[in-house]
Amino acid sequence: MNNTDPANLKPVLTSSENQNDTLGSVTEAEDHVALGDDYALTVSFVEKVVDAADDGDGMRLRSLLEDLHPADVADLMGFLTAEHRAVVVQWLPPELLAESLPEMDDGIREEVLERVPAGVLAEALQELDSDDAAAVVEDLEDDQREEVLAAMPEIDRAAIESSLGYGEDTAGRLMQREYMAAPQFWTVGDTIDHVRTHGDDLPELFFNIYVVDPLNRPVGGVAISRLLRSKREVALSDLMEPVNEITVDVDQEEVAYIFEKYHLISAPVVDSAGRLVGQLTVDDVVNIIQEENREDILRLAGVNDEDRSSSVREIVRSRVPWLGINLFTAILGAAVIAVFEGTIQQIVALAVLMPIVSAIGGNAGTQSLAVTVRALATRELNSSNALRTFRRELTVGLLNGLILSPLVGVAAGLWFWDWRLGAVISTAMVLNMMVAATVGVLTPLTLSKLKFDPAVSSAVFVTATTDFFGFLIFLGLATAVIL
Repeated sequence: MNNTDPANLKPVLTSSENQNDTLGSVTEAEDHVALGDDYALTVSFVEKVVDAADDGDGMRLRSLLEDLHPADVADLMGFLTAEHRAVVVQWLPPELLAESLPEMDDGIREEVLERVPAGVLAEALQELDSDDAAAVVEDLEDDQREEVLAAMPEIDRAAIESSLGYGEDTAGRLMQREYMAAPQFWTVGDTIDHVRTHGDDLPELFFNIYVVDPLNRPVGGVAISRLLRSKREVALSDLMEPVNEITVDVDQEEVAYIFEKYHLISAPVVDSAGRLVGQLTVDDVVNIIQEENREDILRLAGVNDEDRSSSVREIVRSRVPWLGINLFTAILGAAVIAVFEGTIQQIVALAVLMPIVSAIGGNAGTQSLAVTVRALATRELNSSNALRTFRRELTVGLLNGLILSPLVGVAAGLWFWDWRLGAVISTAMVLNMMVAATVGVLTPLTLSKLKFDPAVSSAVFVTATTDFFGFLIFLGLATAVIL
């Protein structure tokens, strides 16, 4: 790394046109071909950025970065070391920096924010919608947050502080405070004229115009596409359609469910009195869905949310507790085996065949578990159809067992020339697959009933139960039938 302090290189935060004149021959056409066929940053481009950072070549960095999409800038930050990020961030124009911050992994964003001066960050945040700006400010340390907010215009600061006043992961925290509203008596022409005249005060991108009553409560909405197809003299009240209001305290999972169920592009957010205070758009909801799905997938494996910036210590600390629980459940399975130690000593073949029963049961249980957790998440499963779902999974487990068990039974009988052993493992396999189906459905249902996340620790209980009962049933039957 070059020891040159990037702060002393005096980055030039001017317009793109002036920057291009200054850069001259430094910019090469190949520098801007940064993406491969799969929309991922190419290795050669990342290497160029690293080389420029090592050389402390700020102008070269600016020429490489200025045409990147904000999402690609965020991706690039994940490929760089902390030292390289410290240099690169100094050369990002405020607007590009602002649009890239919401796209970054949480850990990387926090690290980047520590490197950005309060004045530059305050300027950058003014380029964002209020929801994205609030998400960035939320990650700041208290003293840095106060300094950044103090450097922002009063209107922007008030909007961010208001958003942060709502609970985390609620519609109020996630909503965009900029929206387009119009009274019922306006016509299409009035609305279009207002948009053209006051465009700077409106969201950069919006899909619906919310029609409100004198108390600023939404009574309907008009899609922009329908507005533009209508004549100027048509009243908004004749065009509006009902809207799905979302209150500020609704959890983000509920928000995602509403958007998915009703195929929404945007929705108004109202306070406890029903007054319009903001809006949620589909791009926010896509992020919510991805975040919730990622959390559920990780929790099924007993892993917390980790990103590329997570340290070894953080990862170990998050995984060890679940591995400890797995160790305890493994001991329970071993205890069952110990009970039948005498049986295993007399019939060594049992030690060879035991893993088959437990493994197939564990896989069957995981299948039932995954289907049940998904059904709970999408609200396809509730108390009205829980019994029917349980019966279906139990029947599936029974039929799968009846299909597979003869194959294993015949193979075991031929292998050890003992047809009783084949019958035992076939029966044990059918019974354990029924146990797997039962626990795969009941575990997440029980956790959901107790107001716990059904994805959390379900897999641990399912595999522990199928191992325990798989060994118990197999060894118990072998003891009763063969000895």
